Amino acid sequence: SREEVEHIDRLAELEFSEEEKEKLAVQLNQILEHAGRISQLDIKDVPPTSHVLPLTNVFREDEPRPSLSLEEVLANAAEVLDNCFLVPQILEEG
Repeated sequence: SREEVEHIDRLAELEFSEEEKEKLAVQLNQILEHAGRISQLDIKDVPPTSHVLPLTNVFREDEPRPSLSLEEVLANAAEVLDNCFLVPQILEEG
């Protein structure tokens, strides 16, 4: 209903126009009606599933293999501190 849309508007601190409130009220009502129809379906013989198709792992096995040494990894770093890449701070402390 329009009251529910206005309630959501206040909770989410949104500013819907009157036209948007009317449109959203209709859409929300349609969504709730559809959810109600879905909840009435007889699904007692439908097995629970998490995916429509079976999942298969297409990646290789995770096996250790030779890699770069720490010195090689840090060789081209602009700045290093305690064997770690030192990068500019982008977030303010809070």
